[in-house]
Amino acid sequence: IGLMAALHDEISAFLTHIQARHAADGVGAQPENAPPKPAPGLRGNQAPSMANPPMGAGAQALRSHGQHAHQNQPDAHGERGEAPAIPFVPGMHRLAGRQFHCLRWHGLELVVVLAGVGKVAAATTASLLADRFGVQAMAFTGVAGGLASGVQVGDVVLAQQLLQHDIDASPLFPRHEVPLTGISRFAVDAGLTESLQRAALALLADLPGCVGPEVMTRYRLQQARVHQGLIVSGDRFVATNAEREALLAELPDALAVEMEGAAVAQVCHDFDLPLVVVRTVSDRADD
Repeated sequence: IGLMAALHDEISAFLTHIQARHAADGVGAQPENAPPKPAPGLRGNQAPSMANPPMGAGAQALRSHGQHAHQNQPDAHGERGEAPAIPFVPGMHRLAGRQFHCLRWHGLELVVVLAGVGKVAAATTASLLADRFGVQAMAFTGVAGGLASGVQVGDVVLAQQLLQHDIDASPLFPRHEVPLTGISRFAVDAGLTESLQRAALALLADLPGCVGPEVMTRYRLQQARVHQGLIVSGDRFVATNAEREALLAELPDALAVEMEGAAVAQVCHDFDLPLVVVRTVSDRADD
């Protein structure tokens, strides 16, 4: 919450830039007499979202979505129809076993949702945010295990790139490359990450006031730092010295390891959405 508060002004400026760019490119233009589309927003594991959608008819449409469980059943030809977009309406909306919390906060419109554990769960959540909620960007938060020697418990790691350390389709494709994409390292949005770094530094400067001296001492947070670099993801909880050393031998520039971020990055790449990823280091991914 403290980090999001510090990031508020940065995100507002970022969204203004995105909306201006879309307007210049003609993104969102609709044919005459076309039904109104819900406005996009920044949403996303805790994945926040912002937008400025119209209210009124959209609110009624969302209530209708919640009342009909058969909205996406096969049509008369046996094929599943396209799922309707979900307009932004404050409240909690259930979809695919997840709770999407839509709210207004400091003038922004957010959707916050738990992504779930593992790459498939996170990718499902990100795809729903992109396709059903019409987002413009995603912010992904959580914890990670520190890999690099200088990354300690309590530090904040901002991703510059994300890679799936457990993907291997060789010899058809190089190890770590996502087949048919030519990509192994997915980039995040540099501008939003720079904004997030300023917010993280501001938060760490005020950390004693946020968590209190007892927590600062217990977890040795006096020297907490902000790092930027490679975060690696895989469907395995890394918690032994052997696993940690093996990852570092293969990916010596990896700063931290977790189980979801690179999957969200792949979804954002596919949907052409800006992404920012921030992880707090909870452990050293060792014995």
